[in-house]
Amino acid sequence: MMVTKSISLVRFFRISGHHVVWLLVGSAAFAFLYHYNILTITIPWLPISVIGTAVAFYVGFKNNQAYDRMWEARKIWGAIVNSSRAWGMYVDGFITNQFAHSPASDKELHTIKERLIYRHIAWLYALRSQLLIPTEWEHISQGRMMARAARYYQQNFGVGLIADEVTQTELKHYLPKKELDRLINHANTATQIINEQSRELTDLKARGLIDDFRHMEMTTNLYHFYEHQGKCERIKKFPLPRQYANMSRIFVGIFVFLLPFSMIPALMEVGDWGFWVSIPVTALIGWVYVMMEVIGDYSENPFQGMANDIPMLSLCRVIEIDLREMLGETELPAPIKSKNGILM
Repeated sequence: MMVTKSISLVRFFRISGHHVVWLLVGSAAFAFLYHYNILTITIPWLPISVIGTAVAFYVGFKNNQAYDRMWEARKIWGAIVNSSRAWGMYVDGFITNQFAHSPASDKELHTIKERLIYRHIAWLYALRSQLLIPTEWEHISQGRMMARAARYYQQNFGVGLIADEVTQTELKHYLPKKELDRLINHANTATQIINEQSRELTDLKARGLIDDFRHMEMTTNLYHFYEHQGKCERIKKFPLPRQYANMSRIFVGIFVFLLPFSMIPALMEVGDWGFWVSIPVTALIGWVYVMMEVIGDYSENPFQGMANDIPMLSLCRVIEIDLREMLGETELPAPIKSKNGILM
């Protein structure tokens, strides 16, 4: 997510400069055609304003839905943070020799707790990796220019900014090699990691290291992880309905195309200076509508590895630090910091 309060001119032109260029060129072309009487067709301002109002309402509706998807994703990851802390508390406080048939040593208890905590950290990073796998409706999966632009945005304003940190969070750092080799080949590794946690809880209950009540509480916590994962997958695997998303782009295109037929002749009637004013004014109005469409378009998929994403890596690191501190560790990884005004 972008964390800077304002946007610099450099970033502004990187994001929308190409739209400014083609809108100015198009407006200038129409203005010269009218100026030399090559084009004489004019459309009254009233129908254009009605179309513009309708398009604004439609794009506003789409943007509201896109924001809802992004905000829901952030709330889900907030719930993951809370449930993860509860998991660390349960592991630290519930696994004891109080009900054990044959008491375990302090070292063995610590090893069990460490295994459960580290496995959960592995689940966090596995879930993040799975959510970043592109779907067919995301920008990077589109053809030609859009895919190239998406790769550029990912590299310079997205996951490309945190390549070093991602290397540090590979699953091999948190799962034993045999367990990793077994789980990594499943279709949904994150799901199987949680199931592995459940199996170990069953073994701990059989040994008496947790009683029935504690086993039930910890299993309920695992259910919550499945619930959070399923909600994330719902957003990832079900797009904003394409009939809304695609028609919004078409409506904006129609309005931007019709705008010069009304705006430029009207401004040219006020005098010689109206010819020069009509070009930037027409381009500016078109740019506002285009950017409303673009903002919604890039906000509807909060797990596609770009600047508008939910900062999953940062949240994973926050949880990792909290849980490892519960284990008494002092050599902790540093929190993820924003780069170029973007926190991933």
